[in-house]
Amino acid sequence: MRARAQVVLRDTQLALARDDLAELAASVPGLPTRARLARKVEWLGERVQDLMRELLRLQWLPAPGLQADVREKAVLYVGSYLPQDAGQAADGALMAQQAVEQAGGRFLHHAGGDDGADDAAALEAGLVAADLVICQTGCVSHDAYWRVHDHCQRTGKQCVLVDQPQAMHFVRKEALAAS
Repeated sequence: MRARAQVVLRDTQLALARDDLAELAASVPGLPTRARLARKVEWLGERVQDLMRELLRLQWLPAPGLQADVREKAVLYVGSYLPQDAGQAADGALMAQQAVEQAGGRFLHHAGGDDGADDAAALEAGLVAADLVICQTGCVSHDAYWRVHDHCQRTGKQCVLVDQPQAMHFVRKEALAAS
């Protein structure tokens, strides 16, 4: 008898809840459509995040157009270099220097700071002497960045803009193996 009473009570509460839900749904026009659209927006947001992660992953892969054979070429590195400078940037510069020298190239360096007209002249001279320019964009002044960018565009010189020190994928592995 008690079990039957509990079942009747449960069924009554369920029926009342269904009635309340139907009344609520009727009071908000378009609720099912809104709920469906909200689920779709959530799915699209996740899809955009997946695509952004894939794009980021692909940006970290070495691009074939950026690879360069640096044998007997001068490579200008513009950015922090000294070990007391920002740690990762210095590691990137040292890695670039080792790779260029192992591949038989000549490594040139410019700090890319704002030290006046002499500094700008030294940067311009380095740009003229270089066959390839590597610019550590986060470690140079705006003036140096724009000088490098403009010079490479005007002359058609290959320029690798690197925002992370780990992204130094510009020397072919064959060139390193040959040395």
